[in-house]
Amino acid sequence: MEPRHSRHIKPGLFIWMASLPFIPIILAAASSCDFPAIFNFGDSNSDTGGLSAAFGQAPSPNGETYFHHPAGRYSDGRLVIDFIAESLGVPYLSAYLDSVGSNFSHGANFATAGSTIRPQNTTQSQSGYSPISLNVQSVQYSDFKKRSQIIRSQGGIFETLQMFPDILGQFSDVVTQIYAVGGRTFWIHNTGPVGCLPYSLDRLKEAVGQLRKDLPQAAITYVDIYSLKYTLITRAKEFGFEQPFIACCGHGGKYNFNSQRRCGAKITVNGTEVVIASSCKDPSLRIIWDGVHFTEAANKWIFEQIVNGSFSDPPVPLKMACHGSKHP
Repeated sequence: MEPRHSRHIKPGLFIWMASLPFIPIILAAASSCDFPAIFNFGDSNSDTGGLSAAFGQAPSPNGETYFHHPAGRYSDGRLVIDFIAESLGVPYLSAYLDSVGSNFSHGANFATAGSTIRPQNTTQSQSGYSPISLNVQSVQYSDFKKRSQIIRSQGGIFETLQMFPDILGQFSDVVTQIYAVGGRTFWIHNTGPVGCLPYSLDRLKEAVGQLRKDLPQAAITYVDIYSLKYTLITRAKEFGFEQPFIACCGHGGKYNFNSQRRCGAKITVNGTEVVIASSCKDPSLRIIWDGVHFTEAANKWIFEQIVNGSFSDPPVPLKMACHGSKHP
């Protein structure tokens, strides 16, 4: 299917937001900070319907807080990418893989839950990882761009420390590829605190430093998501949250999480399906939604901290990201 409304696509903000298997980045291909479109790459941290379109909808109670029905997101409501879109006056991103009701006039979302930087050698059912890894998302974007131009012209998980250098190499390659086709502003997030080692963060900073040397016309901003999420979890009560390690939606165990019975899981009792992994009474008071992903309330809090540049190096607000380190 050809991208709908693709004739109106303009250079805009390129985002790569993800959790542990990814290193999130934001890139802008514009000379000013007017971002008419967003193109997002990543995993479940920013998937707005990709995996659901490919393998079946994220089940209820996902989406209950804001959308009031499953909306392709692994959260009770909006994700950080949704708040970014709102702040820039751009509609929520349609998933590239979703052919139903999609509108790509303001960008596209290539993220799918479970995606990784390195291609996987197992199926989604075997490992839980999405086959739509970073290299596939990059190919999808390239194809999307080419086909959009044609239509317009017609008027119509870190297993070992040893793997980390390879991951950073592939990450740098993608940044370089996007730079080669016009990307000039990069907003790069480090990873969250769960399972993340300072060694990894230092390697990422080194990679960012090297990219600044290799891509002299790029404005690169490094965002310290690690410190931000660590602060939220360790000082949860101070920010109005409770039980920071216990999932809102889940079943059993110390942390209300069972990998075999995740959020929305059902069992059959006397011939009737019964939901055994439902949401907590008030998701707005929780940080963790389903043992893996954040609640809408936590996502909103994170967005409010990063949007003004407080956790960025240099401290550049999102709307000034096209200036990056060049900004005074």
